[in-house]
Amino acid sequence: MKGLISDLNKAFDNKVRLGIMAILLTKNESDFIGLKTALDVTDGNLASHLKALEKEKYIEVMKQFIGRKPNTQYLVTNKGKLAFQKHINALEALIANNK
Repeated sequence: MKGLISDLNKAFDNKVRLGIMAILLTKNESDFIGLKTALDVTDGNLASHLKALEKEKYIEVMKQFIGRKPNTQYLVTNKGKLAFQKHINALEALIANNK
């Protein structure tokens, strides 16, 4: 049992971070407004969780201008994909071993 828990990634313990990763993996990318709307969180809350995932190099941030408006896109890195899949596998193993 301890081995299953040790495979869980602390970066994904929070439901907002879990949601960010799930959205980015299914959509390939999203902007700040799209994530904020989908997760129903405040700007500051979302920004802090995005920064934490960026610090771990699980997401990549691309800033650009569309016309005169700034636009920030978020994408999952390969490192992020692998880490998230390992986390999901650990959750599935934990559930399977406790049936």
